[in-house]
Amino acid sequence: MTESSEWLIYRGAGEPHDGIERLPDPPPWRDFTSRDAAGSGDGSEDRRLGAHRHLAELHRPGAEELEMINAALYLRRPLLVTGSPGAGKSTLAHSVAYELGLGNVLRWSIVSRSALQDGLYHYDAIARLQDVQIAAQGGFGSAAGSPGAVEGIGSYIRLGPLGTALLPSDTPRVLLIDELDKSDIDLPNDLLNVLEEGEFAIPELARIADRLPDGEAEVLTADGVKVRVRDGRVRCRAFPFVVLTSNGERDFPAPLMRRCLHLELGRPDHNRLATFVRAHLGDEAARAGDDLITRFLERSRSELLAADQLLNAIYLTDAAAPPSRDRLADLLIQRLDRPR
Repeated sequence: MTESSEWLIYRGAGEPHDGIERLPDPPPWRDFTSRDAAGSGDGSEDRRLGAHRHLAELHRPGAEELEMINAALYLRRPLLVTGSPGAGKSTLAHSVAYELGLGNVLRWSIVSRSALQDGLYHYDAIARLQDVQIAAQGGFGSAAGSPGAVEGIGSYIRLGPLGTALLPSDTPRVLLIDELDKSDIDLPNDLLNVLEEGEFAIPELARIADRLPDGEAEVLTADGVKVRVRDGRVRCRAFPFVVLTSNGERDFPAPLMRRCLHLELGRPDHNRLATFVRAHLGDEAARAGDDLITRFLERSRSELLAADQLLNAIYLTDAAAPPSRDRLADLLIQRLDRPR
């Protein structure tokens, strides 16, 4: 490969130019153009499973992985999936939803400030107060259909991913609670009752249920769909397929572990990584990047690496054809546990 700077879009020359017009299409796992404006899809299947999955022999889970997934489905128990970054923990939820036709995955990405309430529902009391004040100024007060009317409260309630997953349905939804180990110390314990009982109350609706038409209020789901909630309580009929992921940065309390099935995803082998690359980038890219897969596996024996880094390296060194291919690959695949 010859030395060349033709692949560079930003040149650091300090002068405007039209180089952005030469920017190629994004990698499949960073392509957001496939989002369905009508709301029936968000493009997450292509980003998670690979836009070329129809060209690839998709990963076939090992015996233990397959058995634990099915055990969680049979027992209606959450599945706690642990493993290193990029091991495919999140993809597992998307794979199950795709194969079983269970709709879009409901994703709750956990951060240090996440609380149980965030996953269940949000009531925007301030917005309702503002709308009531505006309506009062216009002389509408609490007339039927106005923000102040009791039946209008549902317009200010939106269910979170967990709350949406617990809505009554004939088939289970798939819920991904991603990176639970990032939460504060209380959230794992706060989840216990909801995961055990499969229901929760919305006090703002429960206390006025007798004044609501048929005891029902229309609220918005995490999918953006309006549904009716009766008596201020959400009760599942089919318990959702819940996948909790963790990078192993902390231990979880015994009561949570007792309510979950635990699956540890080990380090992927060459065949699994090749299939992973083939699903996202196609056969040709997988063949061209075979040496990078081999080097990635050798390094991963002593370094913490993520499969996403491998995808980035193969895509850029293949699509952009920059000089010093190995050097660029090393820049993109840096150990995640290196000293700061």
